[in-house]
Amino acid sequence: MLGASLPSLLVQDYPGPMQLVLVDDRSTDETAEVARRLGAQPGGRVVPVVLAGEEPPPGWSGKLWALAQGVGAVSSAGSGAEPPAGLPAPEFLLLTDADIAHPRSSLRQLVAWAEAARLDQVSLMARLRVRTAWERLLIPAFVYFFAELYPFRWVNRHGRKTAAAAGGCVLVRRQALERAGGISAIHGAVIDDVALAKALKASGSAIWIGLADEVCSVRPYPGLGDLWDMVARSAYTQLGFSFVLLLGTVAGLAITFLGPIAALVGGLVAGAPAVTLVGVVSLLVMELTYLPMIHYHRLGSWRAVGLPVAACLYGAMTVTSAWRHYREGVAWKGRRYGAATG
Repeated sequence: MLGASLPSLLVQDYPGPMQLVLVDDRSTDETAEVARRLGAQPGGRVVPVVLAGEEPPPGWSGKLWALAQGVGAVSSAGSGAEPPAGLPAPEFLLLTDADIAHPRSSLRQLVAWAEAARLDQVSLMARLRVRTAWERLLIPAFVYFFAELYPFRWVNRHGRKTAAAAGGCVLVRRQALERAGGISAIHGAVIDDVALAKALKASGSAIWIGLADEVCSVRPYPGLGDLWDMVARSAYTQLGFSFVLLLGTVAGLAITFLGPIAALVGGLVAGAPAVTLVGVVSLLVMELTYLPMIHYHRLGSWRAVGLPVAACLYGAMTVTSAWRHYREGVAWKGRRYGAATG
């Protein structure tokens, strides 16, 4: 992914000083060599510092340990290490993934928005790929369900406890991160972006999340299995490993997204106009709430009819997530984080 993402960070038009640190998290695919080669090409504003990541200590998730090492290289907000001598501690940190591509103005606009709105964290949910049939069916629904779990207006309101972020693109004030306890305060989190947002908001920080226009993911999810694994990795974690919440979630999905279809079909079969009308109106309301997400992903309006199918698949992915947790624990990128003990 680096060939499509790293060059976009090397040419940022940010008007102030900037550093770029890439953590090679014990990869086996020549990540460090590719990063150095891309960084040596002419036209870049900065030369990336490539850190050789160490094995995570007990209790740390892989990504957060990588972040801690990167942040610790430039500030004291990571794992507690002091920054290298001679390097000024930055006011802002942009935490971004290796599969996220940015427009040239990305860093400048993120900092400008944080300064203008007096925010400690600005996060953009990167525009995900919607090229394959499965991506077009499931990606808009993924973002739709995320926004239902964490209504952006609630997240962006300073007085509410609801907190969320999208880990692919998170700008955070260094001092706010330190005030929240640094990366080490959430070191074991699997859903690290939401955990970071909660820690920041609990410490009094003002945060903001929104949908990106030009910041985009370059990672493909060509098959159903790829998307299934992405969701199953953390769905049960999001439910707090609660079997009761799992049952409630599956029931809620069935009632909300299959109930209108059942009412429509049942009303027609039974000759009950009132029930049929309830089904029709419910379906229309459901599709209308989904249309903005379909349009955001630049897809045809007719694809909104796929929401009930997507809801069924996400329900099955959530059940799979619970099954995998009790069988083998949370697994991601070759690391396992422990199975349930009871």
